Amino acid sequence: MNIFLTGASGLVGSAFARAAARRGHQIVGTVGAHTGKIEGLTGQHTLDLAQAGSVTSAVLDQFPQAIVNCAAISVPEQCESDPARAQALNVELPALLARLAHHVSARLVHLSSEQVFDGTVALPYAADDPVAPINLYGRQKMESERLVQQHAPTLAVTVRPPLLMGNSLTGRRSNHERLFADWAAGRTPRLFTDEFRQACTAENLAEVLVELCERDNVRGVYHWAGSELLSRYELGRRIREQFKLSPTQAPLEAVTRPAVPEVARKRQACLALNITPLAAQLKTRPQSVAEQLAELNVPVPCREWYLRQA
Repeated sequence: MNIFLTGASGLVGSAFARAAARRGHQIVGTVGAHTGKIEGLTGQHTLDLAQAGSVTSAVLDQFPQAIVNCAAISVPEQCESDPARAQALNVELPALLARLAHHVSARLVHLSSEQVFDGTVALPYAADDPVAPINLYGRQKMESERLVQQHAPTLAVTVRPPLLMGNSLTGRRSNHERLFADWAAGRTPRLFTDEFRQACTAENLAEVLVELCERDNVRGVYHWAGSELLSRYELGRRIREQFKLSPTQAPLEAVTRPAVPEVARKRQACLALNITPLAAQLKTRPQSVAEQLAELNVPVPCREWYLRQA
């Protein structure tokens, strides 16, 4: 299959390129500032995804059988600091890709986010539960879902992933990489004991996205995540334990939401996701936390620090 991939240098995009190549697909990927070669790509193009004309030309030149959108400004604080660019990448780009998918009759796989929910529901969120985002990023992802379904209803599937683990190209993007960056810099991460996430690895999510490229009968909006719900603090503690670091070497500060209300009001308390409807249709299985931890590497920028801890 000929696949057009946006965000190829990102955590999920790079994992997707590797996973799709293993299954024999041909992937042309777009990157921004990244200059290194990305494993799995048969073509790599530097492209400003905020430029609709450039994106349109790139897609029409390739005339792909599938389009996979892994590009986004996914850090809520970055969306707030540059809302215009976030709007371009998080809303206008997926809408354009949906129109292009309709034009070339290509399968469209779009990544949204669990952050379309407000995190106040105790039970796992179903894909058709009412959305109520509490930040700009969530509102933009909510709008992207609507536009994708509007412009390519018979071609598109949208996946809402959770907090992501994994090994990024830069060693700075995933959950455990950010923890390592803090520890290496002498900082103590503050992690909530009452904020719960159902993390999965980018690699596991990538396998799902590849399957969805191949399964064009699966349409609409679905959830994907790991098999376990853990607090942010417990997940951090498990990561520290996986790399055999002591609390002195890798300190963690446990905090509660009532103790820092100014921070908590911008974050969801619990984002448990019902993944059964999608898992029932795929060969890829959700991973346990132990399986996820076993895939993690020491981030490249922190390797010297880590070796000094031995």
